[in-house]
Amino acid sequence: MASSSFLSSTSSSCFRFNPLLFSTKRRRSTLSLSRSRRFFAMNAEADSRGIFNSPQVAKSFDFTNEERIYKWWESQGYFKPNIVKGSDPFVVPMPPPNVTGSLHMGHAMFVTLEDIMIRYNRMKGRPTLWLPGTDHAGIATQLVVERMLAAEGVKRTDLGRDKFTERVWEWKQKYGGTITNQIKRLGASCDWTRERFTLDEQLSRAVVEAFIRLHEKGLIYQGSYMVNWSPNLQTAVSDLEVEYSEEPGTLYYIKYRVAGGSKSDFLTIATTRPETLFGDTAVAVNPQDERYAKYIGKQAIVPLTFGRHVPIISDKYVDKDFGTGVLKISPGHDHNDYLLARKLGLPILNVMNKDGTLNEVAGLYAGLDRFEARKKLWSDLEETGLAVKKEAHTSRVPRSQRGGEIIEPLVSKQWFVSMEPLAERALEAVSKGELTIMPERFEKIYNHWLSNIKDWCISRQLWWGHRIPVWYVSGVDCEEEYIVARSSREALAKAQEKYGKNVEIFQDPDVLDTWFSSSLWPFSTLGWPDESAEDFKRFYPTSVLETGHDILFFWVARMVMMGIEFTGTVPFSTVYLHGLIRDSQGRKMSKTLGNVIDPLDTIAEYGTDALRFTLALGTAGQDLNLSTERLTSNKAFTNKLWNAGKFILRNLPRQDDTPAWEALRAHKFDKVESVLKLPLPECWVVSKLHVLVDDVTASYDKFFFGDIGREIYDFFWSDFADWYIEASKARLYHSGDHSVASVSQAALLYIFENILKLLHPFMPFVTEELWQALPSRGEALIVSAWPPTSLPRNIDSIKKFENLQALTRAIRNVRAEYAVEPAKLISAYVVANPDVIQYISGEKEVLALLSRLDLGNVNFAESPPGDANQSVHIVAGEGLEAYLPLSDMVDISAEVQRLSKRLVKMQAEYDGLMARLSSSSFVEKAPEDIVRGAREKAAEAEEKLTLTRNRLNFLKSKVLIAN
Repeated sequence: MASSSFLSSTSSSCFRFNPLLFSTKRRRSTLSLSRSRRFFAMNAEADSRGIFNSPQVAKSFDFTNEERIYKWWESQGYFKPNIVKGSDPFVVPMPPPNVTGSLHMGHAMFVTLEDIMIRYNRMKGRPTLWLPGTDHAGIATQLVVERMLAAEGVKRTDLGRDKFTERVWEWKQKYGGTITNQIKRLGASCDWTRERFTLDEQLSRAVVEAFIRLHEKGLIYQGSYMVNWSPNLQTAVSDLEVEYSEEPGTLYYIKYRVAGGSKSDFLTIATTRPETLFGDTAVAVNPQDERYAKYIGKQAIVPLTFGRHVPIISDKYVDKDFGTGVLKISPGHDHNDYLLARKLGLPILNVMNKDGTLNEVAGLYAGLDRFEARKKLWSDLEETGLAVKKEAHTSRVPRSQRGGEIIEPLVSKQWFVSMEPLAERALEAVSKGELTIMPERFEKIYNHWLSNIKDWCISRQLWWGHRIPVWYVSGVDCEEEYIVARSSREALAKAQEKYGKNVEIFQDPDVLDTWFSSSLWPFSTLGWPDESAEDFKRFYPTSVLETGHDILFFWVARMVMMGIEFTGTVPFSTVYLHGLIRDSQGRKMSKTLGNVIDPLDTIAEYGTDALRFTLALGTAGQDLNLSTERLTSNKAFTNKLWNAGKFILRNLPRQDDTPAWEALRAHKFDKVESVLKLPLPECWVVSKLHVLVDDVTASYDKFFFGDIGREIYDFFWSDFADWYIEASKARLYHSGDHSVASVSQAALLYIFENILKLLHPFMPFVTEELWQALPSRGEALIVSAWPPTSLPRNIDSIKKFENLQALTRAIRNVRAEYAVEPAKLISAYVVANPDVIQYISGEKEVLALLSRLDLGNVNFAESPPGDANQSVHIVAGEGLEAYLPLSDMVDISAEVQRLSKRLVKMQAEYDGLMARLSSSSFVEKAPEDIVRGAREKAAEAEEKLTLTRNRLNFLKSKVLIAN
């Protein structure tokens, strides 16, 4: 046992341990505080090899020690899967962050959640693999390097493709590991020996193989179709990489004269992009629009085109109520117009170059930037009398997710994947229960997208990425003839076989969409398409994919489709989607708003564990508002754990006290009979722990991480620290009986060890450091066995201790109400039925300690005391009451005088508020929030008046009785 001079800092109660309490039973500890400190300091030094600190020698957990702990885990090989034949592996593929990236809160969220899954399943004994890697991020990386070159006055075209890609690789070697090191700082227990980059040889071979197999099945084709074109990036981008925003703009009204008609025969169209009129191939009206029925079938003259005619057609696609009800059809520059043109067989005219300037089809406007052309065109329309008017209009503007520029719909020759056959099987996987999506509501979104899927444009006009494995033969029409091959050597051989030995070939200049490469991530990283790859057979399919719901379609759905196509099975059984991290006001974090919270800065101030715990408390799929208040609270939780460890370590037997350790280890908590024999506080806390283990384990298996965090937090802080640690002091400091103290020591150690296990996946650093400080801890916490479930618990003891808690709270409330000094001990008369008296009185010392009662004046009976009218009567529960003598707590006469004065002052304040509110000038003229605030203050003042008046009347009645 430890010295009674120690004051626990783990309790949030205002009542601190008073060493004078129980003075008649106080005994000297068998182990002095100084010897205890010396013993555990030596243990820490000997066992931690300079890596770990102990609460015995450190005031609080040192965040700077986290990196040392992480390196120790990694050096011990704890992150590698422990393969057991016939066991069920648990595998999580990391969403590979961009090689250009630096850590942000989105990374912190996915790392936290995936690491929780991994650490839990590792402790459960499953062969556990977390596959790490980085993505080559075609567009983002090329932009970064091009900007770097621009600072040197160099363009990529000046270098040529080979030299430029060399510079990109140089950049990657120098800066590409930044994000990986930052992810490690978050505690990610990945098997870094398996780290992969999407341009690695194995993964690149898999990408080529996937392209070839899809092409062989007729699922990849080449053609000129409408795509989203990024003029600045000079490449097509996916529909999913286009973000639409409502922006102020202009609606231009323009006259289109009817060929062969009079000056009054014209149609007025309304458009937001007049510069595309050079690409008009028709003018359309709704067939039910009587205003224009007479013009259907005639020709309209496109303005400023020197008289070019286009047909006036009718189609129900035209909205009669938008603008004038007349629509210009520019199929080369609008997705809807393109579809209409293909349906009706209209020609397609492209008026724009790839850099956003107008081409020769625009005549005199050729070479002008699209926005400059718009201004000049409108000016010229005004001069020719064809400009009707322009008005403000809010438009839905498509912008590049990467560069933010306005995207241009453009017909371009690209490579596509036919998605319907792939999507059909991916839909079946969910409907048949082969794939579970969490939260469930995203299943509907997944099904809707796959049911309405468009073909996927997979080519990008970049130099950085996986080159499309297609070659063309010089002098042969590229539209008709091309060669798909795994290498240039194979392509040349195929070309020579068909065209002769002197043939020349060249490779398609485009690269594949980065998402095409990433969609192969789980199985290509494990060795596909090498069917003999040991890892692929052992670990595929993976167990869980965890990622943000914002890339459900970019990545998740495509991985499902690719996985089923190439391996015959879904690549993972569960998809867990998390939400976005927002600021405390619920706003999306952005540099513009200045509300970005840097994870590394947060770690430096609050510690990794506090950040992880805060992020993990969110609900699956829901956005999380991150605030400094939450972080501060969870940093305090870290300190609370540390102080609890400090208390426990200081109150264990000394190392050489063999009988004490034998007695401590003799206490078992895994058998019904052993739990039933425990004293009430120990039986209660052990039972509560066993219930917690079952609940938490079930929640881990269901991925209910928010529930897990809250349940452990509540048990540790409310039950263990605030109640059991405080209750244990009655045994540790004043029992005078080694066997009684031993029960508490064993319970403290048992409960704390299991708390550390349950909490380790959330807060790995502080829990490992505390674990290393515990005696007889065995192996590292990261690989220790998960607590077993279905352990015995005594529900009756829980109810009984809750009665003790209710009585204690009631006494504490009365003490607070009467402002009793914390150090002052008072008497109590407890009234209950015999059964309740038996177990409450059996814990008389605990009740006295927790309630600040005078142990010698705590009495138990079945009926109230004779002087009950001079006591405060409290009801703690059904059949459990107590009487607290007023004379023990306050000087009644002095208190009456004090309250009488206070009542006069309170009445004056209340009357002032009511006078203000009864003034019509105030109520009618003052701002609504001011009036509302005055009413709230008046209601609060009235409530306090009533309470004070009742208390004063109660005390006056006691004075009268006493007299």
